[in-house]
Amino acid sequence: MKAIRFTAPALKAFARLPDRARAQMRAKLERYAATGTGDVKALVGVPGVRIRSGSYRAIFIETTDAIEVFKVGDRRDIYE
Repeated sequence: MKAIRFTAPALKAFARLPDRARAQMRAKLERYAATGTGDVKALVGVPGVRIRSGSYRAIFIETTDAIEVFKVGDRRDIYE
């Protein structure tokens, strides 16, 4: 299983998510880190991958040993 690391701004945004959304996002990130499967999609024009959880998104970069989450937020605002 790959480690899941958050940047400081991403961790702050993750902590502000509603409890249910935070638990769901955590489960999806952990499942992706363990199996490499999930609702993920490569971003166009910028480096990174997004994972979808309801109306929230996490944008991350995958390395050989970790998933580095650098942005978390609502789908309306995440790509700005």
